Amino acid sequence: MPIDRKEVERIARLARLHLTEEETARMEKELNRILEYVEKLKELDTSEVEPMHHVFEVSNFFREDESRSSLNKNKVLENAPEQKDGLFRIPGAIKM
Repeated sequence: MPIDRKEVERIARLARLHLTEEETARMEKELNRILEYVEKLKELDTSEVEPMHHVFEVSNFFREDESRSSLNKNKVLENAPEQKDGLFRIPGAIKM
């Protein structure tokens, strides 16, 4: 289903884009070329291709969680502009 000028204008409005006449014409051509390419891809036999989440093999790059000591609470609170009951005191976010 080819995209016409009216559809490009609708998509641009939904995306809150302000396209010039030239940009609208270019987008119409480019979007139709993309759709043609997708139709071409549909012709490929992918019955032997295993579904995947990512093109490359992905592994977890995060370190293992390890328990370790944290900063000294009293030393950290020394930097607080205000504190109360051993906690940082900050201005209220919601005023009633």
